[in-house]
Amino acid sequence: MALDLPVAVRLLDSPSKRALDDPDGLLDGVLKAWTDAGHSLPEGKTADDLHWAVASKIPPRQGLKSSAATSIAALRALAGATSTELSDADVVGLSVQAQILAGVTLTGSVDDAWACATPGWKLIDPQAESIEDGVLMESSGPNADDWHLLIVCRGDRGHKPALEDFVPHQEAFQQALSALQEGRELVALTWNGRAMLGVLGDVTGRKITNDSLLNGARAAGISGSGTALVVVTPKVSKPTCERLKNFFETRVKDVTVIETSFLNGESVE
Repeated sequence: MALDLPVAVRLLDSPSKRALDDPDGLLDGVLKAWTDAGHSLPEGKTADDLHWAVASKIPPRQGLKSSAATSIAALRALAGATSTELSDADVVGLSVQAQILAGVTLTGSVDDAWACATPGWKLIDPQAESIEDGVLMESSGPNADDWHLLIVCRGDRGHKPALEDFVPHQEAFQQALSALQEGRELVALTWNGRAMLGVLGDVTGRKITNDSLLNGARAAGISGSGTALVVVTPKVSKPTCERLKNFFETRVKDVTVIETSFLNGESVE
């Protein structure tokens, strides 16, 4: 589900004055994925002639998909610099390849790339034969005019889950899927978050989400494999939002709170 967390990537023909923080070599992966797909670089330039500048408001390594977002933005910068027309599915496919080449994902994170490339939400089958065929369901998402989001950032994740960690929590994931099929997106968010907190054994995260719901949040769950938590409150109830924000900042240790909103796409059946 797309959130309003901006990232800007510029393609340069000389090094940026600001040091580039790319420890995983993601942007090298972007260039290799681009050329491997048969696309040309800007006229007269080689890969060694190209440089990057990145400005991101997405906290890294907290489940908020900073790698996917950066790769999507970089690919669009390349497309703009070379006048290459790409569909959203093309960009997502290249992002998947770039992330695999950089070693920041095992599966390619197709769902993450879609969430960063387009607004609204999509339910993805990463095993589908093509990027397009992998989109099982989609929607414009909860109306951004109605909902306010608090992202509780708790620092870098300690570990990523193994496949067997998911097995005991299948019932909760099924509850999330059923809610999504019934059009109850925020219920799905909470059920999916509950399942992932169980997978991760994140007792603190479970307590924070439970406390959020008790204090007026309409939905709360962990983002990806964590550690960030997303808490949804109704915009018509400003006291609820302020109460929750104050609770996180005063009662929960070592967190940063980001206020943002959903990004809605066009209405999709």
